[in-house]
Amino acid sequence: MNSSVIRYVETADHVDISGFSSGLRSMLETVNKHVAAADSLKDLLDFVFETFRGYSPTNRVALAFVRECGKRVVAYHSHSDYETLFLKPGYTQDMEDSSLENVIRSGRARIIDDLQAYLTINPDSNSTRLIVKEGIRSSMTCPLTVDGKHVGLLFRSSTKPYAYDDTQVLMWQAVAERISQAVDKAYRIEQLTEANRVYTEMLGFVSHELKSPVSSLVMDANLMLGGYLGELNEKQSLKIQRMVSKSKYLLNLIREYIDFARLEGGEMQPSFLSNISFNADILQQATEILEAQRLEKNIELTCDCDENIRAGCDPNLILIVMINLIGNAYKYGDENGEVKVAVTQSSSRLEVTVHNTGPGFPADQRTKLFHRFSRLDTPELRKRKGTGIGLYSCWRIITLHHGHIQAHSSLGEWAEFSFSIPQPIPDAKD
Repeated sequence: MNSSVIRYVETADHVDISGFSSGLRSMLETVNKHVAAADSLKDLLDFVFETFRGYSPTNRVALAFVRECGKRVVAYHSHSDYETLFLKPGYTQDMEDSSLENVIRSGRARIIDDLQAYLTINPDSNSTRLIVKEGIRSSMTCPLTVDGKHVGLLFRSSTKPYAYDDTQVLMWQAVAERISQAVDKAYRIEQLTEANRVYTEMLGFVSHELKSPVSSLVMDANLMLGGYLGELNEKQSLKIQRMVSKSKYLLNLIREYIDFARLEGGEMQPSFLSNISFNADILQQATEILEAQRLEKNIELTCDCDENIRAGCDPNLILIVMINLIGNAYKYGDENGEVKVAVTQSSSRLEVTVHNTGPGFPADQRTKLFHRFSRLDTPELRKRKGTGIGLYSCWRIITLHHGHIQAHSSLGEWAEFSFSIPQPIPDAKD
């Protein structure tokens, strides 16, 4: 590779800034203070750009994170003094056989003095093509190191060729040292956010793919129980009934996971409507969907809801809440027990309570409710299957409605879940 176009500069483990000018030392001290005060890493990078742009030619500052065990680099944030960016945040490039791989592997800084000449030599470099299209003509890249590991790359670019020398590398490395703590924090958050996103997407995909075949199994089994495919003896009928029960349990899990994935993915944004009949449009639908579950445990259901109650809410989301709360009351309630649903409305609030007889839960475990994948740890409740995401979804939905949800219990006797949402709902449509 043409050494007059690209070169690598050795970097030290720690930059001694005592030989820097007083002005530069003052700027680095300002960066130190801003690291703690900045609201985000993006704000910090913007500050760095404005602080150092007058010290040497700088038209663009950017940060990228190293991913996939050093095999890939992903652009995180860019700040420039021009508007049109072609190499944008989220841009991903494989590291293999690229000059960036050398930076990460060796820990040396990279200077490209003439990006147009570099592109002529490396016509397949798409990132160079994009940055040249922005008008950038030279760049300097320093590794970002946290606990001895190169986690990212800090870029400084200019519209002028041959803008950077070894002294500039030393100064830029000193900047990188000072923002490393903020980079470490942002890097870890970025990794966790990405892992959570991939997990949620996979959960939603798998759940969606399972829904149709499991529903088909239930339908086929019900056809057999109805005698449409020939008579069954008592043993065969009992076996198929158990198959239906297990399949319906799976369908309930699938429904919970699909709702959870949609909520976590931001797909369930509320569409508030006014004048919804809570009894007809929400409560009756929920109880009909759960009727088989009620009959299976011979639970007596009582609903106290005035037919004239007209609510402001997202009926589809509140239906999910009611299905979860009533379904949980059946699941965790006593066989041959009672479930009572009460709906009241004032001029300012809609309040809903679901009460069931059953084992309840200890007061000291109430704080575990409404958290993702959190289940109460008592011998009685451990016997009853659950995912720990239904109540979390309820909390998310009620929060979207600017409301509150809570739970109370008398251990060994009853449990009660209730929520309230303001009336009217802000921005509700007629």
